[in-house]
Amino acid sequence: MEDRLFEIFNRREVFMRRLRESTPEGNPEWPLDLSEKSSQQYIRDIALRGVEEMFEALQHLKNWKPHRKTEIKDFNREEFLEEIVDAFNYFLSILILTGFDDSDLINAYRRKDLIINKRLDSGY
Repeated sequence: MEDRLFEIFNRREVFMRRLRESTPEGNPEWPLDLSEKSSQQYIRDIALRGVEEMFEALQHLKNWKPHRKTEIKDFNREEFLEEIVDAFNYFLSILILTGFDDSDLINAYRRKDLIINKRLDSGY
């Protein structure tokens, strides 16, 4: 079976390279050196774009107010998911721009998963 995480990283990196070729002035080469101010500013901008996309996804949630008496039943799952994917792409770009790959992400994810499960087990 194909490695889906690798596929996602690869697809994003291909897109980023195409974007860099078409507009090199707005898209730096990577990996970025995060000790440099301009690199930190660029990564911060990308992260904020991802946060904006998450806010766009949250705008599809109409029934989150605890005091609301009526419920809005209309919910577009596809549009919600599309906004989540947009956010994910920006966060994935941050990993790629800073030199991480799919192996780095899965290893960090597994380490953190162990930590949070131990916390849950210990009543943290």
